[in-house]
Amino acid sequence: MVRIIPMASTFRPSLSSFRFTGTSRFGVSLSSYNPSRRLSFFHLGSAVPQSQLFGLKASKLLRGEGKSMGVGTAGNMAQASTTATQENALEWVKKDKRRMLHVVYRVGDMDRTIKFYTECLGMKLLRKRDIPEERYTNAFLGYGPEDSHFVIELTYNYGVDKYDIGSGFGHFGIAVEDVAKTVDLIKAKGGKVTREPGPVKGGSTVIAFIEDPDGYKFELLERGLTPEPLCQVMLRVGDLDRSINFYEKAFGMELLRKRDNPEYKYTIAMMGYGPEDKNAVLELTYNYGVTKYDKGNAYAQIAIGTDDVYKTAEAIKLCGGKITREPGPLPGINTKITACLDPDGWKTVFVDNIDFLKELE
Repeated sequence: MVRIIPMASTFRPSLSSFRFTGTSRFGVSLSSYNPSRRLSFFHLGSAVPQSQLFGLKASKLLRGEGKSMGVGTAGNMAQASTTATQENALEWVKKDKRRMLHVVYRVGDMDRTIKFYTECLGMKLLRKRDIPEERYTNAFLGYGPEDSHFVIELTYNYGVDKYDIGSGFGHFGIAVEDVAKTVDLIKAKGGKVTREPGPVKGGSTVIAFIEDPDGYKFELLERGLTPEPLCQVMLRVGDLDRSINFYEKAFGMELLRKRDNPEYKYTIAMMGYGPEDKNAVLELTYNYGVTKYDKGNAYAQIAIGTDDVYKTAEAIKLCGGKITREPGPLPGINTKITACLDPDGWKTVFVDNIDFLKELE
């Protein structure tokens, strides 16, 4: 699972300039990592050279068997090899067994947040861990086990009671059977309702908006019974077509639907690994004319399961994504991960599926 490093209470830069300096669960400095605190598992894989991932590199194709090769021919073959490699990578991505595992963000009072999520939103506290020597606490909450449900991972850093959510993060979505009743319960518990129950503009789905104690917004969507109540993470992007192309190719997500609302000057795209009524999805929002957003320092990242972090990283690179943590096992526990940024700078961590299940044991 993802762990966010401690931060000074007076330090609130934008995410783009935020420098992680402590130990981190996924993809940042591990200089003070102490493996004795973690479970140790068998090493399930080792680094694979990129040339073994999706076929021969151009350099191999350019080797002559004692013969010289024209520059033009060599260039054409190199280009053909690159194209073939990319096609192989994207084809593998489509076949990879992927699932959104959890979303990670920071809160200023762990007990207060757990109380709100369990009493008002009906979540269950799945597990909690405190690491006093590194001054942080993690809590995992959701509507079902982590091995089959999309869940929330909260991080509390000792002494930090407030974070900047920024303008880029939108909201989380929760599917409920009766929005009005849920809102009444939240009000009775002292929760903040920012949009009363009613049909969505231009549609018939009944929704409402609330805020948790830290100011994170939750959209309540009225649906029937669903296996995945924690159903959406909404992020704002500066170029929707660019983002759709990236998430389809690099992440293997499917464009489930796209809706333009010129009256209110925004367009949304739902991306995911299955139908919205059965899976958590990523809701990307483009506001007309807005190309950049302040990401703050509160929201962290989404974790996605994969069968091979090495191939995943290679595919992301081929699609123009930025790898921020090269693929490989974490020290001490051998869980293999890789981390990257999308074109807007939103972070995602990919976790080996088998290693993830072993961690849950």
